[in-house]
Amino acid sequence: MSNKVKNVKNTALRAGTVTAGTALLLLMSSPAFALTRDDGDDPGPGLSVIETLGLYVVTPIVLFLVIAGLVMMTDKSRKQAKPKG
Repeated sequence: MSNKVKNVKNTALRAGTVTAGTALLLLMSSPAFALTRDDGDDPGPGLSVIETLGLYVVTPIVLFLVIAGLVMMTDKSRKQAKPKG
């Protein structure tokens, strides 16, 4: 058997093991996703579609752009080097 085939089999075995382990952990934690309320739970009102999109889509994009802009503004390697002589 060639090394290439052996490496593919090992990779497939590793991927299968990780997938099975992840599935097992998700099945074991399924009560965490239950809809029954515990004593003392006081869930607030739900978010509208606009609020959800703003919170989970627009805000991360804006934060990314702000951070990228700050990094680009403070990047010293982009400045032109003065010619010697």
